[in-house]
Amino acid sequence: MGLDDIYNLDYAVLLCTRMEETKVFYRDVMRFPIETNRENWVSFRIGATLLTLRPRGPWSVCDDGKAVPGSASVQLAFRVPPPAVDACHAELVAAGVPILREPTDLPDWRHRTLFFRDPEDNIIEIYAEY
Repeated sequence: MGLDDIYNLDYAVLLCTRMEETKVFYRDVMRFPIETNRENWVSFRIGATLLTLRPRGPWSVCDDGKAVPGSASVQLAFRVPPPAVDACHAELVAAGVPILREPTDLPDWRHRTLFFRDPEDNIIEIYAEY
């Protein structure tokens, strides 16, 4: 048994400099349900996966260092049914979220995509396959 036995991504951790703002974004704008809510660890349940926030900086394993302003650390992609891409766009605009790229068809990928950033400058994609 070893690395060949990995078959699932259980959770992803976003390193935060704006922990409360990022928590509010994923809870109120993205409407992800909170599973764990601690001062230094907040997890949202998204299907079988947890999206977790923790403060950037030193901890028991290493020191994450400072974030580069305006630079994404990760791109997260969330798949939705095809009609939902435009509905998500409308909801995000209504919530005042700046959009990087409005809903766009990408025929080579057979995707309809929408891009924006979270409060930590991570790139968020909502997409549908067609």
